[in-house]
Amino acid sequence: MSGRKNILVTFGFVLSVSLVAAAVSALLASYHYSRLQFELLNVICSKVAEQEPETKTIISAALKEYMGGNPDGAANEEVLSALGYRVSDFSGPNSRQNILFAAAGFLTGILLFMVTFLYRNKREAIRIRNLEEYLEQANTGRAAILSSCGEDVFSKLEDEIYKTVTFLYQTRDKAIQAKNDFAENLSNIAHQLKTPITAISLSVQMMKQNMDHKHLEQVEKQLLRLTRLEEALLVLSRIDAGTLHLQRDEVDVFTLLVLAADNLQELFASSHTSVDIPEQGEMLVTADLDWTMEAVMNLMKNCMEHSPGGTVHCSYTQNSLYTEILIWDDGEGFAKEDIPHLFERFYRGKNAGEGGIGIGLALSKEMIERQNGTIRAKNKPEGGALFEIHFYSH
Repeated sequence: MSGRKNILVTFGFVLSVSLVAAAVSALLASYHYSRLQFELLNVICSKVAEQEPETKTIISAALKEYMGGNPDGAANEEVLSALGYRVSDFSGPNSRQNILFAAAGFLTGILLFMVTFLYRNKREAIRIRNLEEYLEQANTGRAAILSSCGEDVFSKLEDEIYKTVTFLYQTRDKAIQAKNDFAENLSNIAHQLKTPITAISLSVQMMKQNMDHKHLEQVEKQLLRLTRLEEALLVLSRIDAGTLHLQRDEVDVFTLLVLAADNLQELFASSHTSVDIPEQGEMLVTADLDWTMEAVMNLMKNCMEHSPGGTVHCSYTQNSLYTEILIWDDGEGFAKEDIPHLFERFYRGKNAGEGGIGIGLALSKEMIERQNGTIRAKNKPEGGALFEIHFYSH
């Protein structure tokens, strides 16, 4: 609809200018025609008067009869001028009609130009008022999607306003989400701290009454849990603040898996769990070795906790799109209702191991996704929990 209006405005300007130009051209053409007639008659009458001076009276009488009467004048070289005739007197009987048509065309062109100009100004005023109303709605948080009005001089401004408002809304939503996440994290941290502190307090009280190494071991266990919680929270805070910088190096997948398993060797040995990592040739991924190894360790540890005494399996393949790493166990697998929430911070499933804080899988997801990767958790058809990692090449 706006495109049609723009065409009408342009057509109105062109038509009005054309009418004015046509009117001026008609006046010039009429004057030129009259001038030719005047010069032609002037030459004829001059020649006749030179040959027969007495014919001036006859010529004058004939011209007066044709033109309706003009004052006589003295004879000279230009006989018609001397007889009192002007160029306009020889415009013919249609001269006044031509002038009226030219004047009508000129006035119509001026009127059409004014109407088109006023119509364009009105449309611009409406467009400006609509943009003002949209900005007022944006300030109050009630702005809807800005409907397109077609291409005109305000289209670029309209587009920039819409992008700016959309960006501000997104920034506001992110700020609100960050605030909510911060409050939720504080609540979760308080809950996580409460359990070991309470356990330590009870153990200390029992130690005062009866010095027992079991209570001392409990205190050490809870202090270790607090240490792990502190380290995890520091990493999460660095991730949220955007200050955790990851290196981009070529890392061999087999080396990555072996190093992760070596760092968990004591835990594997204490739980009588074995690790199976077959060597399938060199396959490289672009990643930060230390932090990616930390992410893989969390996945292996999760599998170990769900299948103590079993085996944690690893495999990896590569194609032109991505490198796939699979880590799975032989346990009972994930509870169906836990799968959508496994990578949420501080979430602990039904079969979570004792002493867990619910941050390991969330950290693994953050590390992998920040390195152009994806991670998914599911159950194997024949049983057991499976983590599927993809590191994309581009």
